[in-house]
Amino acid sequence: MNKIIQIGIIEDDKVIGNTLRQFLDQHDHVEVVHYYQSIEEVDTAFKKNKLNPMPEIVLLDIVLPGMSGITGIKSLKKYWPQADVIMFSVMDNYENIFDSLCEGAVGYITKDLKMADVLQAVEDVASGKGIMSPSIARKIAESFHSKKRLEVQLSPREIEIVHGIIAGLSYKLLGEKLGISIDTVRKHIKSIYKKLQINSKAQLMNKFYTN
Repeated sequence: MNKIIQIGIIEDDKVIGNTLRQFLDQHDHVEVVHYYQSIEEVDTAFKKNKLNPMPEIVLLDIVLPGMSGITGIKSLKKYWPQADVIMFSVMDNYENIFDSLCEGAVGYITKDLKMADVLQAVEDVASGKGIMSPSIARKIAESFHSKKRLEVQLSPREIEIVHGIIAGLSYKLLGEKLGISIDTVRKHIKSIYKKLQINSKAQLMNKFYTN
């Protein structure tokens, strides 16, 4: 690769952060241009006009002092709008994966990867690919198939009801959107709960978010 990939790292563990920075900087086509230990440090650097050059890729931890990495994606996108964010975390639960991708991350890799695999992930994203650790890809595939199995149990109308509930619509707004009465909404919800063997909105959200 002729182009130098400029990278930002946000990682509060100094050992991991320095090891990652040193490894990446050994390669001629990669340059770590920023290294911070929290989103707040990035905010401070922004106020001091120290965020140039803009990195092409940011490796971002989730568990940070202060603001979490997931919440901080919006700040990073504000400061570095062209940067692609790769989550770099020890955690591989679906909720974090889902939230990270929804906030704008283009990839999610775990810290148990070899350094060479992290470099490959950086190169893949720089070439326009989205990337996932193998374990993360499996979880997403499992979640997708699980949701499909759940939806097979429901009628098309019931699926619309579920999507409305997950979107936060009240029974009244849901009824207005679908052109049905509140009583009909309640009947559909009762049927959904019975089919999925659940008893509450929280259990419904859990099934569709974490399965």
